[in-house]
Amino acid sequence: MSQPAPKITKDGRFAYEAAGNPNATPLIFLHGIGGAARAWRRQLATFSDRFRTVAWDMPGYGRSAPLASVSIAALAEALQQFIEQLGAARPILVGHSIGGMIVQKWLVRSPELAQAVVLAQTSPAFGKADGDWQKSFIAARLGPLDRGETMKSLAPSLVKELVGDDPDPNGMELARECMGSVPEASYRAMMLALIGFDQRSTLGDISVPTLLLSGSKDNNAPAPMMAKTATYIPGAEYVELAGVGHLANLERPDAFDEALGKFLNSLATKA
Repeated sequence: MSQPAPKITKDGRFAYEAAGNPNATPLIFLHGIGGAARAWRRQLATFSDRFRTVAWDMPGYGRSAPLASVSIAALAEALQQFIEQLGAARPILVGHSIGGMIVQKWLVRSPELAQAVVLAQTSPAFGKADGDWQKSFIAARLGPLDRGETMKSLAPSLVKELVGDDPDPNGMELARECMGSVPEASYRAMMLALIGFDQRSTLGDISVPTLLLSGSKDNNAPAPMMAKTATYIPGAEYVELAGVGHLANLERPDAFDEALGKFLNSLATKA
């Protein structure tokens, strides 16, 4: 049976897609640097029977207004404004990659506002601006653009580098379409915003139920790093998806939804 299409909305500064009962618990999805709200359409539909599912276009993506100055802190402030705009009390947040970094920074300023969080294929730190690995990472991502490539021309190779074994063909088509439509200025700004991000010292202060979700073939947020991160967050759960790269919800939507669903069910039993 086909799922109802999400409602696509532009409200003030933010564009987003939503499904489900507007009065249900908000379940908010935050995409990564190469993503978009529409990358979460499968999850918006899957969980819309129990939640008010929402996925934003991050500032500078889709029809969401860009920030004057991009940083993880500024994006966390934008997230707070987005939550207030939605009137979303006690949301559950699912942050992928940079979306997970935004959630971590947001938790520092709003530690009691979330009901729970999912940190999917993300990191508590990116490192120093003068670090060799960080320099090479940024150069590898931005160098082709400097040489005249476009996000559309780069999308197939960028997505291929991110995924693991036997990814879902439909998910890969959507991943390439999302990546190819990211404005170059936003892609550059978000990449540079990673430099110096470090929330390792605040992991122990996270006081809401937390799931860390990794992929065993993820080279951007390696599973051993995520497993170690989970040990610093009180009571955190850790799930590793075998054979999955950096785009779990698109590569293996069934496995991603199963892991997320089990976590959400566990919250219901604790309530």
